Amino acid sequence: MKKFLLPFICIFLGYITTAQSPAQADLKELKTKEDSLKRYGYDMVNGRDAAVRFRADSVFIKTLVRALKIKNSFRFPFDSLQTISRIYAPDSTFRIFTWQIEKDESFNRQHGAIQMKTTDGSLKLFPLIDRSDIINSPYDTSMNNLWWIGNIYYRMILKESNGKKYYTLIGYDEYTMKVTRKWIDVLTFTEKGEPVFGEPIFSFKEDSVPKQNQNRFSLEFKKDGRARVQYDDDMDMILFDHLISETDEPQKKYTLIPDGDYEGFKWQNGQWVHVNKVFTFKLKDGEAPVPEPLDMDNRQKIEDILNGKKQTEQKKGTPIKPKTVKTKPKGKG
Repeated sequence: MKKFLLPFICIFLGYITTAQSPAQADLKELKTKEDSLKRYGYDMVNGRDAAVRFRADSVFIKTLVRALKIKNSFRFPFDSLQTISRIYAPDSTFRIFTWQIEKDESFNRQHGAIQMKTTDGSLKLFPLIDRSDIINSPYDTSMNNLWWIGNIYYRMILKESNGKKYYTLIGYDEYTMKVTRKWIDVLTFTEKGEPVFGEPIFSFKEDSVPKQNQNRFSLEFKKDGRARVQYDDDMDMILFDHLISETDEPQKKYTLIPDGDYEGFKWQNGQWVHVNKVFTFKLKDGEAPVPEPLDMDNRQKIEDILNGKKQTEQKKGTPIKPKTVKTKPKGKG
């Protein structure tokens, strides 16, 4: 019986694969659109003045939407676009495009869109509108796609709790002339399938001085301070540099730089619980303090992770392996 069923199963699976991929004519059109997007994307970053950059951005958005309207465009990776970030959800249910446009050294704005995977290959798109300059309470607010804290996403982590999926996003924002921000946010979807950013699942209950849960977390530091935020599957932790002020003025974010220590968030019971010090150890009686943690192997491992030397593989079923795309440094006022 099995040998008779096998050919039909193969034909059926082949039909599904074909149905999910763009037809040959559509694929050709997508490649043509991609070539146009490359030109406009280059001008968005390298245009000689703000007028050129904003005009290129406007045409880029219109061209991208036209491209995404092509049937089964979700399967087309746009992997030659080096001026925007493209990451797929680990369960392949959607992908996010993000990029930024610069007015001058003191102002930039992020743009983006969420493309949902659909059964018939049609377009379901949520534009992301950057409102970060008018959002007064980002750490205790949930927002939809029309009220978005703009940043460029470079990593997505999927967690589930009580039947609900949480997509944790890590991104960066060249915030001002003096300060860079890196965000850890969480994306969920309503019963109607609409995106919601922010969820009070960032817990500080294990800190020496506990504080209320936050909807998201940010690391703000000196421009070119090289503070890093990464995720490691093996440790199941988000790791980031601990910051100190180089002038003993921690309230001034432009003075904050990494000090060689590490903090993190550990996933526990549906929350990201803050770990104030990743490396902890106790001295035996009579031992003198030492300047470095004893577990140097783990320390080097985390240093490699934060430096991007270890690239975590995407789970099976992901259409493409997401890339981290850096754009020209920008400032935000």
